[in-house]
Amino acid sequence: MNTVPLIVGYRPQAPLLYTDAGAVSQAAFLAQAGRVAAALPESRYVLNLCESRRNFALGFAAALMRGQASLLPPDRVAATVAAIRQSYGDSHVLADADVEAALRGIAEASAWMGEPPAVPCGQLAALPFTSGSTGAPVPHEKTWGGLVTHAALLSERLGFAGAHIAATVPPQHTYGLETSVIAALAGGAAVHCARPFFPQDLDGVLRALPSPRLLVTTPVHLRALVQAQPPLPPLARIISATAPLPAGLAAEAEQRLGTAVYEIYGSTESGAVATRRTVDGELWQPLPGVNLRADPGGALATGPHLAGTVRLADIIEEAADGHVRLLGRSGDMLKVAGKRMSLAELNRLLLAIPGVEDGVVFMPGMTGGGEAVERPAAVVVAPELSERQILDALRRSVDPAFLPRPLRRVAGLPRNAVGKVPRAALLELMRG
Repeated sequence: MNTVPLIVGYRPQAPLLYTDAGAVSQAAFLAQAGRVAAALPESRYVLNLCESRRNFALGFAAALMRGQASLLPPDRVAATVAAIRQSYGDSHVLADADVEAALRGIAEASAWMGEPPAVPCGQLAALPFTSGSTGAPVPHEKTWGGLVTHAALLSERLGFAGAHIAATVPPQHTYGLETSVIAALAGGAAVHCARPFFPQDLDGVLRALPSPRLLVTTPVHLRALVQAQPPLPPLARIISATAPLPAGLAAEAEQRLGTAVYEIYGSTESGAVATRRTVDGELWQPLPGVNLRADPGGALATGPHLAGTVRLADIIEEAADGHVRLLGRSGDMLKVAGKRMSLAELNRLLLAIPGVEDGVVFMPGMTGGGEAVERPAAVVVAPELSERQILDALRRSVDPAFLPRPLRRVAGLPRNAVGKVPRAALLELMRG
């Protein structure tokens, strides 16, 4: 198969997106994407800065129609955008206003006639960039054929086909792209275009969707949702990614929200490669056809959606039946006084302390080989606890060699749209 339709399993009248104005059918979406495609200038790349999920999806589809690849920045900071534009000179910036202008005058009833456009499997479709939480953002190429194959794997595991998705994550991030754009174009789902930030906003978004409903979110958003306990309609499942989900939070979410909570493990390089129901234990089950192998330099991943072997920046331990256990990032292993511990475990223990609302443990400096040579530091949100109380609580389960010093209490963490705190922001908090 050399080409794949822009909408897999095309059903013209079936909803693809939901907006505040109602459902957008697959045929209407293609008609709108065609208008946006006609307005795109000649270029190799489209730097998609649309904040609206509808506009992003239309711009992404329009670029595919034109044979252009979408550059997906990790944020909209001017310096980040400027750096990407400098690296990709043959690019065109697409913002919400550009999409709105292209659609001006199109009749609401406009529908695509005939079959959807066929896109070559090998066409470069997207270049998502890493978040920059551990350094400068790095792009990773995704072909249309790879994205479609991956959508089928995720749909088989998480039940996207026929589901209606609400997502709190932006579509520029790999996780958001896979679960709130590609899931609609190639996974059989319909997606709400809103990106609810506050728990009370999520109730209205979910009620605008038919059953079955899936919530795609992050640990930070899920914690806020559990604390607020808005009266949500029934959920088929909750999916979380971008950071480790504490087992206690997953259990509380399942009990209070009445549904199963699943985690996705993956990276910008590989996309999602494994899942688990957090309350069932620490082992991860690779997606169908995906193989994860332990390697001294980090885990190795192969799969139907990958062009070759991809190296992941994680240390894993292989278990029975192809399952794996994550031991931490290869660059996050701490070595102090001949002893070893992972930053991931330190973060888990910090967030488990009663009274700690948020926090990050990190290394202000690392060796060139990724091995820590200093004590870890921490920034913590804990309004009712002193720094000494936090350290005393950690001391009960952490060797004194790994206690974070300095540990600084802050009013809040500047987490980005997917819940991560860029390293530069952490260093600034420590200086503040």
